[in-house]
Amino acid sequence: MATDDEGDTGQRHRPLRADAQRNEDRLLRAAAAAFAREGADASVKDIAREAGVGVGTLYRRFPSKELLIEATYRHEVRILCEAAPELAAALPPEEALRTWMERFVDFMTTKHGMADALRVVLTDDDERQQTRAHLAAAVGRLLTAGDSEGAVRPQAKAHDVLMALGGISVMADTERRPDLTAPLIDLLLHGILTN
Repeated sequence: MATDDEGDTGQRHRPLRADAQRNEDRLLRAAAAAFAREGADASVKDIAREAGVGVGTLYRRFPSKELLIEATYRHEVRILCEAAPELAAALPPEEALRTWMERFVDFMTTKHGMADALRVVLTDDDERQQTRAHLAAAVGRLLTAGDSEGAVRPQAKAHDVLMALGGISVMADTERRPDLTAPLIDLLLHGILTN
């Protein structure tokens, strides 16, 4: 049975205290940055240090590196999905889409860094499909907002955009050319936007 002191993946029965939640958020941000830089071989000691907490705090929340990787992945997905309505409300459609796409590519960079470990941790096909559906709903919200303002072509489909962004991420990673991301996102937007 999970408690608020166990390194679970969101199955807590009680919310964390405010200070414990801040520590967890810092740990997950530091882990995402470390996994993007160094892959799954990133040091948990370095992650704890970067988060400004002790290694004991990290291990109390995440007793294994696999649990930390899984929690980091889920945290990054949640942040990305929650950003869509905020961006749609705050920015014009082109800027909202561009910002979300850049964040998606950053997320994919983190995911690539954790890819080997994620294959072991996330073995449930239904869960992968659900994650993809959440991400499609997020970009779909941005496309719908843009379409309602006449800024986005109505034939632009969320799953197609996700596939294209995935391709951009893979290409930039494979070529070791992060500078490819911006022009390829521009090209994708050129096909999505009405002008």
